[in-house]
Amino acid sequence: MLKKGTKLYSILTGSCPKCHEESMYVDGNPYSLGKLLKMHERCSNCGTKYKIEPSFFYGAMYVSYAVGIAFAVAAFVIAFLFVKASLINTFIAIVLTLVVFMPIIIRLSRNIWINLFIQYGPEEAKS
Repeated sequence: MLKKGTKLYSILTGSCPKCHEESMYVDGNPYSLGKLLKMHERCSNCGTKYKIEPSFFYGAMYVSYAVGIAFAVAAFVIAFLFVKASLINTFIAIVLTLVVFMPIIIRLSRNIWINLFIQYGPEEAKS
């Protein structure tokens, strides 16, 4: 069970990394592609600024590479080892997995990146 106060809670829910009370994103649905990257400027509960500096989330591109590899490996294991698909069908499964989960990978990467820099602390004053 996910508990507030853990990094995993903030990463998986996309909530404010400081207070875990509000979503960082304007639209909670990652498949609203027009609003995929739209974030609130600050948390309305604790005042945490999400874009710490200009181009802050460029670092999330490196995280997305690792997250994408994890999704690709999972698709490979499921398709090739469990379903016993051919190599070409396994490759197709990996590509389809990465395309279908692209919005989730992008959001997860941003959530992981910001949680590397902001610690949970709801009792702290507005920043």
